[in-house]
Amino acid sequence: MSKRTPNPSFSKRILSTRFITNAGLIAALYVVLTLVAQALGLASGAIQVRLSEALTILPCFTPTGIPGLTIGCLLANLVTGCAPLDVALGTVATLIGAVGTHLLRKKPLLAWIPPVLANALIVPYVLIKAYGVEDAYWYLALTVGAGEVIACGILGLLLYKALSRVKNLNAWI
Repeated sequence: MSKRTPNPSFSKRILSTRFITNAGLIAALYVVLTLVAQALGLASGAIQVRLSEALTILPCFTPTGIPGLTIGCLLANLVTGCAPLDVALGTVATLIGAVGTHLLRKKPLLAWIPPVLANALIVPYVLIKAYGVEDAYWYLALTVGAGEVIACGILGLLLYKALSRVKNLNAWI
C-alpha cells in the first residue's frame, strides 16, 4: 500500500479560502458594529466610540484580522458617508493599528495601543481638513484618543479576555 500525500495546492486553496472567509467575516462585523455605534450616537461628538474598534485586538489571534479590519473600516466609512479623505486616511490608520497589534500579539496588554496612537495622530488631521473642524489638533488628538482608549483599550481587552478562554479558537480562525 502506498501512502497518499496531500495535494499541496489543495491545502493552500483551503487555507486561502479560510483566510478570505475569516477576513470577510471580520470586515462584516466591523461594518455592523460601526452602524450600531452610529445609530446609538456614539460615532460622533467630542469623544467618539466606535464599537467596531474593539475588534482591533483580533490581530493578536489571527493575521486575518489585518485585512478584515482594514476592509471593514473602508466599507464602514463608505457606507456611513464619510468624506473621501476620511475614507482613505481612516483606512490607513486602521491598517497601521492592525499591523501594530499583530506585531505586539505576544504582549496583549500593549497590543491595543497601536490603533489608539494611529487614530489619535491621523483622525484629527482628517477632522480639520475634511470636515472643517476648527478645534486645535492637540485637543482633537486627546478626544479621539480617549474614544479609542475606551474602544480598543477597555472593550478590546475585554474581547481579548473572552476570546482567550475559547477552547480550540485556532480551529475557528
